[in-house]
Amino acid sequence: MSPKPAKPTLPPHTAEENIAYIRQMLGELRTVAHNEGADMLRYLIEMAYVEAGDILSGFRPISIRGDRDPAAGMPLQSAGKIKF
Repeated sequence: MSPKPAKPTLPPHTAEENIAYIRQMLGELRTVAHNEGADMLRYLIEMAYVEAGDILSGFRPISIRGDRDPAAGMPLQSAGKIKF
């Protein structure tokens, strides 16, 4: 039995290249949503498209985790039983 050929390794992509790819795909999805008349979906995709553009232009950071209050990452606890 012959061994499987090794998969060629892909060159590492930069975050900028990945965000640019995501933005391109969002643009295509936006067109599909528009053609289907899915207005709310198209709006949400458009917001993600704009966000990706802002990241690429340096207007926004790629992540907000560093700017967030540490308590914001805490899991929410159930309020328990609610009486009406």
